[in-house]
Amino acid sequence: MTQSLLSRTLQPLLLSSILASSVLAPVAGAAQDGAQPMTAAEFDAYSRGKTFYYGAQGEAYGVEEYLDNQRVRWSFLDGKCQDGRWYEENQMICFVYEDYGDPQCWSFYLGASGLIARFENDPAQTVLYEVQNSDQPMTCLGPEVGV
Repeated sequence: MTQSLLSRTLQPLLLSSILASSVLAPVAGAAQDGAQPMTAAEFDAYSRGKTFYYGAQGEAYGVEEYLDNQRVRWSFLDGKCQDGRWYEENQMICFVYEDYGDPQCWSFYLGASGLIARFENDPAQTVLYEVQNSDQPMTCLGPEVGV
């Protein structure tokens, strides 16, 4: 098994293990206790050049790589990646991806365990939290080709 295939295989298992051992109580509180969302400059300084693995409700959710010039790459941990960009609007960080043109706007907070993101398009629906971050780029599979 090659190194990249091995890391693609073990990555979701490792993330699930980390999530299972996480204490989630501080996550909900940090985004709701009156803390101010991060500014674009704070978000960029914290995220640029890193890859973040996110969880939601105790389960693996996705991974995003933060590149230079406010570019990003997102995956739902399935190896299929979406390139996009982010920008600040009304104290939110909004993302637009190549295959999904509608902006996805989030409020980001820095909690004791890392980033917490509240989806502002429907704040009652989704809160993500940083499970792990890395300086390593994320793994993306190539386009599917068939016979």
